[in-house]
Amino acid sequence: MVDTKDLKSFGHCGCAGSSPASSTKSSNLILEDFFINFVGKNLGVMKYRFRTQGTCSQMIEFDITDGVLSNVTFYGGCDGNLKGISKLVEGMPVEDVISRLEGVHCGMKFTSCPDQLAQALKQALVQ
Repeated sequence: MVDTKDLKSFGHCGCAGSSPASSTKSSNLILEDFFINFVGKNLGVMKYRFRTQGTCSQMIEFDITDGVLSNVTFYGGCDGNLKGISKLVEGMPVEDVISRLEGVHCGMKFTSCPDQLAQALKQALVQ
C-alpha cells in the first residue's frame, strides 16, 4: 500500500501535487504495473484507475456510468488546475471529454494531464 502523500511529483511546472485533486478518495492506493485497470462495477458504475505517462500526475481514477464521466481524481500534478479540470468534466459525456482534451500539450511535453485523461477514457471505452 502506498499513501497518496508519497505520490508527490515535481514536474517542470514546479508544482507539488501533495494531495489528490478530489478529497473524496481513499488515502491508500495499490500501485501495480498497469496502464488502465478496471477496478469494478457497482450499481452500473464502471470504476477505472489509469497510470499516467509523461506527466506530473501519476494516476487518474474515474467512474463511467451510461457513457457519462464522474468522480475524476488526479494523484500528483498541479493540484488547483486538476481540481478545476475534474469539476469541469464532471457529468460530461465521455466522448465529449475526449474530443475536448485529446492532444493538449503541457510545455514542451507531447502530452499533459488533460490529454492523459482523454487517453484513459479512450482505453476505457474499448474495454
